[in-house]
Amino acid sequence: MVSRNYRKFIAEFVCHPRAIGAVAPSSNNLARHLVQSIDWDSTETVIEYGPGTGAITEEIVAQLPSKTKFLAIEINSEFADMLRARFPEVNVCEGSVDDVRTHCSGIGVEQVDTILSGLPWASFSAEDQTSYLDATMSVLRPGGQFIAFGYLQGLLLPAGRRFRKKLQTYFSEVQVSRPVWANLPPAFFYRCRR
Repeated sequence: MVSRNYRKFIAEFVCHPRAIGAVAPSSNNLARHLVQSIDWDSTETVIEYGPGTGAITEEIVAQLPSKTKFLAIEINSEFADMLRARFPEVNVCEGSVDDVRTHCSGIGVEQVDTILSGLPWASFSAEDQTSYLDATMSVLRPGGQFIAFGYLQGLLLPAGRRFRKKLQTYFSEVQVSRPVWANLPPAFFYRCRR
């Protein structure tokens, strides 16, 4: 049986393909790989960009240490409402990651340790990529982690190649994961250190 969240995701993709960026929610397998790559010992605050229907959010909540603050930023109002209902313990902010500093101030945080991004970077303009990365750097502490996943076909797109180059200029360390084949479409992720 197809879940309500899955149907909602597909409907939003059909209406807003560039904003959603995928034809299906992230798999449990991808979520596990992403969240296991977080350095939890040095993470007191974690932000998730673009949680959608909450596939990765669920895994973060399952592994979240009790001392760690968690903020999710979702631009789609319907997804944000779904997340609030599904995860009442999570601070869900509706809006753009351009305003990440304001969202952080709302929960009393100036700097964050880890940002995990589900944004469709390979579909963004050069200006949007720069704007969102600048906003990210305004709150990510020195030594902090930035983890961003994408889809293998995105590596072929000019915007995907541009994003990869930009990461090299923003971060002191950029690692690329092996492909996560058990995802639709197959995915990979960048693990970056400021």
